[in-house]
Amino acid sequence: MIKAILVFNNQGKPRLTKFFVHFKEGEQQMVIKEVFHMVSKRDENSCNFLEGSSKLGGGDWRLIYRHYATLYFVFCVDSNESELGILDLIQVFVETLDRCFENVCELDLIFHVDRVHNILQEICIGGMVLETNMSEILTHIDSQTKQEKSEANAVSTIKSTVSSAPNKALSAVKNIQSSATAKLPGKIKL
Repeated sequence: MIKAILVFNNQGKPRLTKFFVHFKEGEQQMVIKEVFHMVSKRDENSCNFLEGSSKLGGGDWRLIYRHYATLYFVFCVDSNESELGILDLIQVFVETLDRCFENVCELDLIFHVDRVHNILQEICIGGMVLETNMSEILTHIDSQTKQEKSEANAVSTIKSTVSSAPNKALSAVKNIQSSATAKLPGKIKL
């Protein structure tokens, strides 16, 4: 099971955090700092797999990571997960981000955090891997984007209708008043 997905920059600032096991916020911050400390001090030529420290749950935690440019992508998993499978999953995640953002960079993760979380949810839910086929993931993301755009168009149409409603109501009242005064007879004979 995947216990956490962490993305942070070379200075250790978290850019994406997703925990699938419950931690209090202080504990989450401690995990992020510990993981960054463990991963960042490693040589570039070292293996991308690490055993978790005692602060992370001991031997049950494994850290699988990739370092791309200024970002570390770290998946914290239990001992039942395949290290190579998770390493491939990191590659799928990064390539999907790259296709969605056209050369993904750290700023994309900061300013489009909702979209990044949506992509992550297409890949992994509740700590379980859901999809590894990038074309399937992109198809779902594209359909979601189209749905969001159509909903945004519907909302703007409703807003324009609602904003013009008082003017239309006032115009209708004036028309009723003017037609009522024009049709009234001068004197009624009995």
